[in-house]
Amino acid sequence: MKAIILSAGQGKRLLPLTAKQPKAAIKIKGKSVLEWQLQELSKCAIEDVLVVTGFGADKIDSIVRKQNFVTARTLYNPFYLQSDNLGTCWIARHEMEMPFILINGDTLFEAGIVRELLGSKNDSKITLVTDSKDIYDDDDMKIILEKDHISKIGKTIDRSKVDAESIGMMYFSAKGSSAFIEQLNTMMRADSGLQKWYLSAINAIAQSHKVATCPIDGLHWCEIDSHEDLEIAEEKVATW
Repeated sequence: MKAIILSAGQGKRLLPLTAKQPKAAIKIKGKSVLEWQLQELSKCAIEDVLVVTGFGADKIDSIVRKQNFVTARTLYNPFYLQSDNLGTCWIARHEMEMPFILINGDTLFEAGIVRELLGSKNDSKITLVTDSKDIYDDDDMKIILEKDHISKIGKTIDRSKVDAESIGMMYFSAKGSSAFIEQLNTMMRADSGLQKWYLSAINAIAQSHKVATCPIDGLHWCEIDSHEDLEIAEEKVATW
C-alpha cells in the first residue's frame, strides 16, 4: 500500500517557527512532524511513502533521506506559492493510479488509525477517516452524513448540522483513484482551481458516488495549525 503525504505548505500561523522551515519539519518531543508520521506508518502495511513538498523542500528532502522508518521519497510542487492543496494533489496525480492513502502533512496520528482505515469494510471507492466532538470551529473540515456516507464536506457548513469532521486522512481504491484524478483535472481547468482544497474535489465526488467514513472515536490524532496545537501534539505523541 502506498501513502501520499501532502507537505508543501509553510504553516504561517506557526511563525516564527516556520520562517525557514515548513511545519512538517517542526520538532515535537525530539522528532519532526514528518518523522512521527513515517514512524507510525512503518507500523502498518505501508510499503511506499511519497511526500509532496513545496516550501522548504530541502528540509523535507533531508528528513526523508535520513529517516529509516519506511521506504520514502519526495516529489516537488514547483508552484506551491500559487496553489492550495488541490494543486499539490494534482502534481502527484500520476502516483495515484493504484489504491493509496492520502494524508495531510499537518495531521499527527497513531498507527491504530491507519490500521482501522485499512481494515474498514465497505463498498465505497473512497473512505474518509472521521472523528466527532461536541463543538466544531471555523477551521474544522466539517461533514454532514446521510446514513453511512458523506453528503457534504467543507469548512463553511452550518455547525448545527455537522455530524463529524475529517482528520485529513483517506483511502482510495483503484476506482476511487480514477474518480479523484478525473475530478482533479476538471477542477484544475477552472480559474479557481489553484485556490481550492482537495476536499472540495471529494465533496463534488460525493454528490454522485458513495464516499464512506471510517470513524476513529477514542484513537489519538491532532492537526497542527497553531502554537496551541503544538502543546496538544506533545501530549498525544508522549503515549505512542
